[in-house]
Amino acid sequence: MALRMTTPRLLALQAFLDDPGREWYGLELAQHAGLEPGTIYPILVAFESAGWLSSRDDDIDPHVEGRPRRRYYLLTAEGLAASRQWTEAVRRRRAPRVARPAEGIA
Repeated sequence: MALRMTTPRLLALQAFLDDPGREWYGLELAQHAGLEPGTIYPILVAFESAGWLSSRDDDIDPHVEGRPRRRYYLLTAEGLAASRQWTEAVRRRRAPRVARPAEGIA
């Protein structure tokens, strides 16, 4: 699945790349990436639909823990490769260009 890459999506990918083996829950990831919670959830759904993330529900009793269940997300191997590819492409686009001398001019 081809995804349109936006700045919020890149920020989310970078957050995953900061610790690729870590499971993140939505609010925690949003805070780490500097995104609003309402922004992160559609991104997570899109990434999971693309096969870039796997997810699992928290295995807790919300009454005992005193908080709602969380859904944890983890980069898949495909997601890790895609994340690295996208962030590298953006880095190259943003890198300063070196001016080349025009042909025939010494």
